[in-house]
Amino acid sequence: MRAKISYALTAAVLVVYFVLVGSRGVLLIEAGTPLTVTFGVAVLILPVIGVWFLWKNTEFVRSANRLAALLDAEGGLPVDELKRLPSGRIDRDSADEVFARRRAETEDAPDDWRSWFRLAVAYHDARDTPRARKAMQRAIALHRTAQ
Repeated sequence: MRAKISYALTAAVLVVYFVLVGSRGVLLIEAGTPLTVTFGVAVLILPVIGVWFLWKNTEFVRSANRLAALLDAEGGLPVDELKRLPSGRIDRDSADEVFARRRAETEDAPDDWRSWFRLAVAYHDARDTPRARKAMQRAIALHRTAQ
């Protein structure tokens, strides 16, 4: 729940920022000189890109959460079996062991969104965020085509 509140707060701050930047872009365009119009258009592009990026991230998170809820209802969410160091961090060897099992599971069932979801969790536990995101995107895409 804390992560959802944090995400919502960050998104709200970004939206306020996009509105403020956009209003400055409009003011520059209203000034009417070729230089200010050029800068105004350039300034307006930034909030458009930001809104698109925020929308895509929110869509990704909502889709991943839906898959987690489905997997939880099926009883298929991965159990946290990782060993932890005294500091609370995940033991690297333990993460590698779990990752190897998840990768083998995914290789055995490459069209199953559930195995890709569990692989994404294993990547995340191994602190490989880019691959975790790609594996989750694959899980989402496979789930969409399975419906």
